[in-house]
Amino acid sequence: MEFKLIIKKLNGTLTPEEATVFDQWFNESPKHAAYFEKVKVMHDKDVGTIKQDKAWRTIERKLERKTKYRIWRYAAAAVFAGIVVSTFLFRKDVQAPLHPESQTEVVRSELKIGTDKAILTLTDGTEIALEKGSSQTLGNATSNGQEIVYQPTYSEETVPPEFNYLTVPRGGQFSVALSDGTQVWLNSESQLKYPVAFAKGGTRVVELLYGEAYFEVSPSTENDGAPFKVATETQEVTVLGTQFNIKAYGDEETIQTTLVEGKVQVNVGKESSMLRPKQQSIVLPGSNKIEVKEVDVYSATSWKKGIFSFNDMPLGEIMKVLARWYDIDVVFGDPALKNSSFTGVLRKNQHIEVILESIKTTTNMKYEINKKTVIFK
Repeated sequence: MEFKLIIKKLNGTLTPEEATVFDQWFNESPKHAAYFEKVKVMHDKDVGTIKQDKAWRTIERKLERKTKYRIWRYAAAAVFAGIVVSTFLFRKDVQAPLHPESQTEVVRSELKIGTDKAILTLTDGTEIALEKGSSQTLGNATSNGQEIVYQPTYSEETVPPEFNYLTVPRGGQFSVALSDGTQVWLNSESQLKYPVAFAKGGTRVVELLYGEAYFEVSPSTENDGAPFKVATETQEVTVLGTQFNIKAYGDEETIQTTLVEGKVQVNVGKESSMLRPKQQSIVLPGSNKIEVKEVDVYSATSWKKGIFSFNDMPLGEIMKVLARWYDIDVVFGDPALKNSSFTGVLRKNQHIEVILESIKTTTNMKYEINKKTVIFK
């Protein structure tokens, strides 16, 4: 049973057919009844009175412990009372318009959960679809439908390099193991350019043309001392064996580089800045200024682990992230709704309708689903 039926039960908005499904689930096990009561208790609480920082840390600790296990398939909300179940918890900081009789209008829904998929473009321009469940051998690389792995090899410096492009569309994710052993995870709507084989002894350079990527870089000590660089349109990151995340979407105002461990140097024009673990650099395209600040690394990189973690983030920014993963369009009838801030944890394998019901439950916002467009009213 989908968690959204529990929310609708609490809101008194179940249809007769949904009520039958809910009653069957509720009565088939005492555990189900107990679970419903726990959710009801938290649903009835005033979330705004909870100490948010302490609660947020509790959720993160518990979620980290739970990521190794499969949680009930019907569990879809992260709640405070010592329970960690599998989707989203909202906090509203900015008062949103109330709609006491809010109903969800679904004209026609075509919303799907994202999956592993990408397009590989070879040196000669040939495009190959990589999809979950499909294995392929491609020259010196193999793909299992979730990752493409290149054989360890080097090219001679005198030989012109051959480049491949890995493009992940909206609604997708994919990873690549480069020929030097570096692992790269690509988020939705991202593109990476890289050589099929790095030149022996030369600087290893890849380009994040747009989007978001998490890098686990093979140390220079294992590559004849060769440094590793990641270039974007605005900046260049020099790496010395490390883990970091770069977010460089065209529809966002800044480029963010977050260091998990090791050391990186961010270069923009003549300016440069060395990052320490748990620091993030922020660069405004067109500017040579680099801002550095301490950040919550978990929230910035959890997408790689199949989790979206939002810590005091405006709804407008949250919906940008979700739009890429679910390949949807989002419309705000009232622009002020974008400014409502939320804290939440979301597993990427959840249906977006569950998340939207959580938003509606917390804020009483009205929304409509029309094919692949979500409209907040």
